Amino acid sequence: MKTDDFDYNLPEELIAQVPLKDRSASRLMVLNRENNTIEDKSFKDIVDMFGPNDVLVFNNSRVIPARLFGVKEGTMAHIEVLLLKNEGDVWETLCKPARRVSVGTIIDFGDGLLKAECISCEEDGMRHFKMIYKGIFLEILDKLGEMPLPPYIHEKLEDKERYQTVYSKTPGSAAAPTAGLHFTKEVLDALKAKGVEELFVTLHVGLGTFRPVSVEDVTKHTMHSEFYTIDKATADALNKAMAEGKRIVSVGTTTTRTLESAYDNGFKETSAWTNIFIYPGYKFKAVGAQFTNFHLPKSTLIMLVSAFAGKDFIMKAYNHAVEEKYRFFSFGDAMLIL
Repeated sequence: MKTDDFDYNLPEELIAQVPLKDRSASRLMVLNRENNTIEDKSFKDIVDMFGPNDVLVFNNSRVIPARLFGVKEGTMAHIEVLLLKNEGDVWETLCKPARRVSVGTIIDFGDGLLKAECISCEEDGMRHFKMIYKGIFLEILDKLGEMPLPPYIHEKLEDKERYQTVYSKTPGSAAAPTAGLHFTKEVLDALKAKGVEELFVTLHVGLGTFRPVSVEDVTKHTMHSEFYTIDKATADALNKAMAEGKRIVSVGTTTTRTLESAYDNGFKETSAWTNIFIYPGYKFKAVGAQFTNFHLPKSTLIMLVSAFAGKDFIMKAYNHAVEEKYRFFSFGDAMLIL
């Protein structure tokens, strides 16, 4: 299996640059694996598509303002740092330009509120920093950091909350779990009224989700680990739903990876790191349907949905999406795979 097998032609004008005014006004492409059919619908149509036999599972991770701009002490060189994941005050990051940052480098992010000392250097521009600050780190980050919008988005985001899901709760992600961006409180309430059960897990989105695949052979790609949590109440509810034959519907690839990582003849309360890489040939254990957005060519995410729906079917769907001028990527339209 080659990385190029997951390529497709995407006109740049189809990359959504700003979110729609109404989150739920996006389009929805519905793929039915059993019937091999593609339907063009509106996202709000999902209220009529689910009922008491369905359990929707969401990733409630909240994006932190993880992009920091600072200067290197001594040379005053400008350095950009993207926070990925942490253990205490030590953060794994991506740096630009990385060549200017070596062990011992100290970066000042402004106003004397936050500095960072490089304690190790890895390949691909990755650096580990020890954060130096007084006070509450997340409050300082809110003052100094910027939302880590993907590089293909060139427009300024007017409202930072539009890069958060309405149910986001636990800070820690370096990118949004974007399939959830379409849901509004009104849609969630309407689904509840239909008897749909709504459950929440947490996976902090990091480099494992958005790192490009740089190898030719798909199986040689190495995923970076990301932290996830499933609490006891959610694990018990998932086990009950599966025992009753209900359909587990994951909202987003991060939720899919969480559920598939955690399932082992059932679910239990779990906090762990996962580097699961799902590509065609993978046998799904827990997820019966999934929401997702339209993903970058040759990415691990398009490989994941190809594993779920079949590569040829996904490529047919993506070509259809281009022909029908769907909006792509983070602020784009949605797909539901049944």
